[in-house]
Order: sequence, then structure tokens, then C-alpha cells
Amino acid sequence: MVQKGPRPLVLCGPSGSGKSTLLKRLLKEFPDKFGFSVSHTTRNPRPGEKDGVHYHFTTKDEMSAAISRGEFIENATFSGNMYGTSKQAVNDVQCSGRICVLDIEIEGVKQVKKTDLNPLLVFVMPPSIEELERRLRARNTEEEEALKKRLDTARKEILFGQEPGNFHIIILNDNLDKAYSELRDFISQNMEEKERDAEAESEADK
Repeated sequence: MVQKGPRPLVLCGPSGSGKSTLLKRLLKEFPDKFGFSVSHTTRNPRPGEKDGVHYHFTTKDEMSAAISRGEFIENATFSGNMYGTSKQAVNDVQCSGRICVLDIEIEGVKQVKKTDLNPLLVFVMPPSIEELERRLRARNTEEEEALKKRLDTARKEILFGQEPGNFHIIILNDNLDKAYSELRDFISQNMEEKERDAEAESEADK
């Protein structure tokens, strides 16, 4: 897969870490600069979620077939449901000239690192497991057993997120405004550097 357009941005972090809130704020502030790569999932929509906006909701059979045809950049099974990013979803954003933002799980990050996308990798860290549990309970969307699975997964994700070299930056989300400011600064530094390199290449080609 040939990379087109700007370098993608990957946001990763446990469910309840606040990465979706940070992402929404980024897309709202810079709608022309960033585009969200809509992932596929086999889980049922939550209240308020729309097909094609929050996720492409699909079946396990359909998604397994598409994966076997090589249509996905990354995929993983999480809490018994499949998730993944299709090549088409990323290409759609990149062809519009916007920076493609991916919100993916740890397994997806490992797979994306093996592609030629060369993304900027951001890990969003919750203040603590206790705070994470409080946030997930406040959602009131899952049974106790599913919640415990999410917390077990979160502990593993946090360990992976903290390992040196796995991400370009770790953002501790104990204050949303502070976390968003860190994300913005990190993106602007790296994107501006990339834009300068692209302009230099363009001038050299003339």
C-alpha cells in the first residue's frame, strides 16, 4: 500500500482514557486538516452511534471475508468483537489531502507499525485504573463481567503504552484541557516538520 498525502496520526489508549473526547475536539477545531478513519466492528451500536460515522457496523462473516481478501490494514478481536481499519477508509481521507486519524487498539498499533504508513503514534493514559473504572461504570453500558474484561485489558494496554519505543508520545489525561494542549503541540511540531520536508522535496523536483 503506497502512502498518499500527509503522515497519519494514531490515537491509542484504554477504553475510558478519553481518547475519543480528545479526537472529537481535534476534528471540531480543525475539520479541514484532519479526517477520521472510520473503523469496522462486529459489535452492536451503542445508543446514539451511527453506521458509517462512528463505525462501519458489520458481521463477523463479512469482516472475516474482507480480511482474507487483504482489504484491512489492521484488525483485532476485543471483548469478543472484531475491530479493524480498512485500506479504503484510510485512502478516502488521504486522497482528500487531510491528515488521517486512526483510533485503534494495541494489536492494531503493532500491525500498523509493519506497514509503510509511518504514522505518528500517541498513547492516551488514564490517571489511574481506579479513575478508569469510575469512568467506565458511569457509562453504564456493560454488564459486570464485560467491565472486568475491559479493566484487565486496560492494565495490559497501559503496560504496552509505557514501554519505551512503542509510541512517540504518552499523554496523561488527568485534565482534558491540558491533555488536548499537549496533543495539539505534539501534532503541530511534527506536522510542520513534515510539511517543510515535503515543500523542500517539491522544490527539488522542479
